[in-house]
Amino acid sequence: MIHQLIFAAPRPGMTEEEFQRYWLDVHAVRYASKIPQIRKYLIDTRVPLGNDQGEPLWSGVAEIWLNDEREQLASLQSEEFLQGARLDEPRWAAFWRTVVLDTDATEIVPGPPLARDDSRIKLITLVKRREGLSLAGFRARSLGAHADLVREVPGLRRYLQCHTRDGYYGVGEAVLDAAYQLYFDDLDALENALGSAAYKQATEDLLEFVEPRYVHRLVTRQHWIIGPEPR
Repeated sequence: MIHQLIFAAPRPGMTEEEFQRYWLDVHAVRYASKIPQIRKYLIDTRVPLGNDQGEPLWSGVAEIWLNDEREQLASLQSEEFLQGARLDEPRWAAFWRTVVLDTDATEIVPGPPLARDDSRIKLITLVKRREGLSLAGFRARSLGAHADLVREVPGLRRYLQCHTRDGYYGVGEAVLDAAYQLYFDDLDALENALGSAAYKQATEDLLEFVEPRYVHRLVTRQHWIIGPEPR
């Protein structure tokens, strides 16, 4: 199944809170959720941390699950997308800042069963491998030794590695190679984890095989629109 991640930001003149409310209460309900090929759909809204500075790159993430490439193409050709979700996007999102990744997700730490009312905090880290490191080498390091280090982070409830699908490399390089998702019970648990020796060790290891200037982190809270069971 394709696990698609869409990173989005507010259009000019709209506050982050207005952007998030429109996405959750209007766009997701009236438009995106109507696309029949979407099997699961959630929205991650950005949660500020105490040391955040400046304007964030993105204020939320859509996570969409589709069965395969055939259904993905059908979704983009559907009336619900063309005459609905796509036309609505400029009303609330700065579409020129949107980044889309189609990924294959690997569950490293399964965590408890998913629930619709689950509002855990999620740390999403986007990465690009170091120049000269093969894609196969990056994936092996990421899913192997690095994942073993992240497992030791205190308070970690669930851990996914979402690797950009091979099709993004067909005519060149993908803009990003992976998105890591780390779940925690709340902001206090996340801040405790960020200050831990285990997280520091995992971060130092990460910087050995990714480009530091392309590391982006986003703290979010998830909201299920369709799911967690596929429709």
